[in-house]
Amino acid sequence: MTTMTATDVQSARPGLRVGTTSEFTLFFRVRPGHGEAIRQALQDLQNSDGYRPGDYRIPIAVIHEARFALFDDDTRLLFATSFDGSWDAYMLDFASKPLQLFAAIFEHVEGYEGLPDLAAVKNFILDAQVTAAAYARNYPGTVKQLRKATALEEAFQRVLDDPGAEGALQNPVLQPLLDQAADA
Repeated sequence: MTTMTATDVQSARPGLRVGTTSEFTLFFRVRPGHGEAIRQALQDLQNSDGYRPGDYRIPIAVIHEARFALFDDDTRLLFATSFDGSWDAYMLDFASKPLQLFAAIFEHVEGYEGLPDLAAVKNFILDAQVTAAAYARNYPGTVKQLRKATALEEAFQRVLDDPGAEGALQNPVLQPLLDQAADA
């Protein structure tokens, strides 16, 4: 287990950072009368490849998790996420992806005039971003490291489940892995 100290928490741009991961919290005002349309746009995003629950192929591969929440009778929108790396690298990654799904959401919030380039993306985000009062993580590692660990665990489980591996698993050098697998 990795313990994070106060020195691990830092903020160069808006948002707190713990280790290699930054939090990202945005608040928007929904355009009057756009509550139903923004709900539909959020549903469309949720039903798109890479964004469905349990679909880990999200196009922006450094995102740990993300959520949108409408509140105050659909007059306000929260977008909160955490990501690996710097704010500027995240903005570059975000702006380099097809933004149609996000544009379909943001067109329903005040201040959105399109995102024609990276500068427009950054300005739009900075206008809505608030640094969290507190931010904590339950696990260490980047998304890339976590995906690799998950793949390794799945591969090891296939070995454990294979009857032909019984002899190899008797090797004492594998005992720490077997003990770890038994605790999972």
